Parts: sequence; C-alpha cells; structure tokens
Amino acid sequence: MDHIPTIDISPLTDRAHPSYDATAQQIVEACTGIGFLSITGTGISQDTVDQVRSSARAIFDIEESSKWDQAITRENYRGYIPMGFFTPNDGSGKADKYEGYKLHYEVSEDAQVRKDCALYGPNLWPKEVSGARNIILGYWAQLDRVADMLLGALEVGLDLESDVLRDAFREPMTNMTLLHYPPQAPDEGGYGIHPHKDTDALTIIAPDPVGGLEVQTRDGGWITPDCPPGGFVVNIGDMLELWSGGRLKSTPHRVVNRSGKERYSFPYFAVPRHDVVVEPLLSPLPGFDRPAVHCGHWSAEVWRTNWPDETATDDTPELGTLHD
Repeated sequence: MDHIPTIDISPLTDRAHPSYDATAQQIVEACTGIGFLSITGTGISQDTVDQVRSSARAIFDIEESSKWDQAITRENYRGYIPMGFFTPNDGSGKADKYEGYKLHYEVSEDAQVRKDCALYGPNLWPKEVSGARNIILGYWAQLDRVADMLLGALEVGLDLESDVLRDAFREPMTNMTLLHYPPQAPDEGGYGIHPHKDTDALTIIAPDPVGGLEVQTRDGGWITPDCPPGGFVVNIGDMLELWSGGRLKSTPHRVVNRSGKERYSFPYFAVPRHDVVVEPLLSPLPGFDRPAVHCGHWSAEVWRTNWPDETATDDTPELGTLHD
C-alpha cells in the first residue's frame, strides 16, 4: 500500500451496526498494509481540538525560566522537555528539533496503582495556563473512547477473543506529548523528530495545519497523510505489531518542519497497563521473531534511554529507532 486510506469509523459506536464488520476489515487492511490510516466520524469536535492546540501554544509561550522549573527529571518523566534535549534512543544522530511537555495517565498521589508501579503519578499542570488541565483531560477521555473502538475493531478484524486487547488498557500507561517544532531552514539538516517507529500500541494525532509528518512506504519513499479537516491520523505501534504476530505494521515516520511556521501537535500514545505482557495472540508470520514485552519494564526503559547519557542494555526491548 502506497497511500494512507481515510475511514469513517462512526459504525464502530454500535457493534450491531450493519457496517461494523466491513469497517473493522477496512481498518485491518490499512493496518496490515501501511500501518497508518486517517479516521473521521470520531465525534470529537474541531472546537475541542482547537482548544487543546491553543493550550499547547500557551504552555510553550510560558517564560523560559518557568518552563525549566517544570522540567522532566529522571525520577519523574513529566513536564517540560527542553529544545534539542533528546537524540535517538541508540545515541546516534543529531538532537531532534522540538520542545515538549510530557503528560501521563492521570492518577492521584494516593492511587493504589502507585504502590504497584512507581511510573504512575499526577501530572505537572502549568499554573500559568489556567484551564489547560480540564481541556486536555477532556480531550484525552474522548481519545480513550476512540482508541477503545479501534481496539475492538481490531479484535473483530483479526478474529481475536472479545476484549483481549481492550482489557489490557484498564489503568493504562497511556501518555501524551505536547510538541512545538520551530521552523527549520530549507538547507538545515536534521529532523523535528528523527525517523522512528512508535513503541506503543496505537497512536492518535490531530494533524497540525502546518504539516510536516511524513510516513515511509514499503518501497522506502515518504508520503504525507491526506487527512480531511476534522479527522485524525492513527498509526500502529510496536506493541500491536507484536500482539498480531507481525500482521499489523509499525511503520517508520518522521517530522520535518520546513513550512516557515511554528508547528504544534499533541500525539496520544495508547500503552497497556503496567503488568501486561505483550506477546503474539496469533501464530507469528514466517520470519517474525520478537520477544515478549513487559509494559512496565518497557516504559521504564523508554524513559531511561531517552536521557543522552544512558544506553540500552541486553534486556532493553527494541525501541523503534531507525538509521537514515
């Protein structure tokens, strides 16, 4: 597949809908073909997306010293990610040209799950941007619903046991990154985000009008998702590829912002609960041989190896980094 299809997912709101199975099959075909799709019919309004984008822009407009006061730490991977701070996880290549703000599944200080896994906790919400918490968490809840519908469709399309995927996302490690990409000069090397595959299960993103997201086709070329207004871009991550025994494709993609404008985005990364072990639910395709992944360990390694002075070890899962 050398294009990214657009699919109306409104039939997925009702399992009894006459077009449910056909829609589920369309999704499976896109996810086995190129690993990306554009979706419409989510029920999420453009006004909601615009409010999140405005909140993200306001967060990055906070005074620099204040942002640094809210910066991520090794002990708490939440908050501000400075410009150019991260390089690819394997230590190769130039630093990515973005600044970010990291948010995780929101739980209270005294949540029971925190006793089981130290990666859970409350987020840092900038006091300078009133209302950001409610706006973003409201949007997040709507994306949870969309992700649940997509996972249900994949269960049907792959002929899996009902709820075998969806049940893995109760108290998940789902996270979101607010991103700001300044414009790159036409002759400037490097990337907004280097070519990589997502290491989650499923990613959902509202495209920024500025553009810049590029997806690799099977022949090595790069294309831009043709997502209609009000739609969302969805892609398969390494975990769903593993669950499916290699049938669903976790596809390389990158961001290059040569628009001359500021670019803002806020991808949603669906990650299962900390104690879930991801392993093939179907017989692996010939040549597909990847070890099982423990979600808590995997997530800890992702955050740890993002630090420039940390390196992967023998028990670090494949983290999706690619070379040019």
